[in-house]
Amino acid sequence: MPSPSDRAPPPPELKAPSGACDTHMHFYQGRFPSAPSALFTPPDAWIEDYKAVQARLGLERVVVVQPTTYGLDNTAQLEAMAVLGAAARGVMVVDTSVSEAELERLSGLGVCGARFFMLPGGAVPWDMLEEVAARIHPFGWHIQLQMNGRELPDYAARLHDLPCGLVVDHVGRFMPPVGLEDPSFKTLLGLLETGRCWVKLSAPYESSKADAPVFSDVRPLARALVAAAPERMLWASNWPHPNQDPALDNARALDLLLDWVEDETLRTRILVENPARLYGF
Repeated sequence: MPSPSDRAPPPPELKAPSGACDTHMHFYQGRFPSAPSALFTPPDAWIEDYKAVQARLGLERVVVVQPTTYGLDNTAQLEAMAVLGAAARGVMVVDTSVSEAELERLSGLGVCGARFFMLPGGAVPWDMLEEVAARIHPFGWHIQLQMNGRELPDYAARLHDLPCGLVVDHVGRFMPPVGLEDPSFKTLLGLLETGRCWVKLSAPYESSKADAPVFSDVRPLARALVAAAPERMLWASNWPHPNQDPALDNARALDLLLDWVEDETLRTRILVENPARLYGF
């Protein structure tokens, strides 16, 4: 009889619909050098490891996101995307030095977004936002933004004026979470009203001060965002949960949608239809 440690971890309670997509995860492999700007280098988390996560959760599509560990060198993520094939898209990191030919090449490989990580360890500063957005817009890319959501009012005008779409990570990542009437949360709702902003329902542990797996202080924000624009909500695992110890169980990350989104039809929209439209699956 197998010992408890040999048993497969239980699947999520939520049965993922056909075509379900994880819109935010990262690959790490020691043979790729960390960038000078990197604040940490996680252990290896590579293709077969992630395929096991997909199988357990019933996921079929994935958006590979360049992590801060590798700065402007997207090689590791692109290699993994090539193995995953047509079921993968990418969000990479580029700055104002990127050429049109490179954007064309990346687009051909399935890249459709440029990441701006505006916390310590990020590789591209705020003063490059508008120029990068202008360069990627003709290729149909969007800006993917991660920042402390409490600072959103300071950047609202610039974000409203972007020519391309905007994807905001991790329920806005308000550090720590704010109330529904807080000006910073209202700023995020205002961005959603433009029709060009999307939000990832993911990684509540990046901002929450409450216990896992409920994250009760992020829950009202997630539910309010779903109520405001269900057609532009996305779900993501944030696997392998870098710099989190202990890491949130991946099944529980998916099961958060059972709490945050009461309607099964809306959950299917968030897991399948919304990412298919945004990422071109």
